[in-house]
Amino acid sequence: MQRLDRYSLPEAFSLGRSRWQLMVWFCCGSPVLAARWLPGSGWRCWLLRLFGARIGEGCRIKPGLRVKYPWRLFVGAHCWLGEAVWIDNIAPVRLGRRVCLSQGVYLCTGNHNYRSPGFELQARPISVAPEAWVAAHAVLAPGCRIGRGAVVALAAVVRGAVAPGLIVSGNPALPVGRRQQCAANWAQSSSSHHINACFDE
Repeated sequence: MQRLDRYSLPEAFSLGRSRWQLMVWFCCGSPVLAARWLPGSGWRCWLLRLFGARIGEGCRIKPGLRVKYPWRLFVGAHCWLGEAVWIDNIAPVRLGRRVCLSQGVYLCTGNHNYRSPGFELQARPISVAPEAWVAAHAVLAPGCRIGRGAVVALAAVVRGAVAPGLIVSGNPALPVGRRQQCAANWAQSSSSHHINACFDE
């Protein structure tokens, strides 16, 4: 059984910023970013950049967005981040160009080793390749890799990788179809092409 009274963070784990920078973000930056009563997208992009996020041009950010550590967030150009999206990025989260995260999406980069009494923290990055859509209230587990043009349907729960152009649904998420144009484009691409490369296109 887990012994939370003996829990400690792994020695190799770093928050990535000093204590005072963390305090400024959690006390000032994060609450303002998440404020549902404050309209506007451009200033939210500016605020995230101020705290170290890499945000591409033309991004639209809705009220209610929550980001754990902005310095571990990479967002390509012309992405949409919907209301109440929760990017829990103790490990890096990378979104390619023209990615859409709809309302209430949860990106979870941290887990615990529930087979160990130490309940050790396990952090793994998440990547979403260009032109993918993660629909409302979907959940991406630590280490997820969503391929180019893929669709994660309403309230789906994804673990592992989703192939480019694939449509997945349910919990656990299973294939239910393909986006035809994405599938055709992928078939014409090089066999050496992979998800991470898509972010540079």
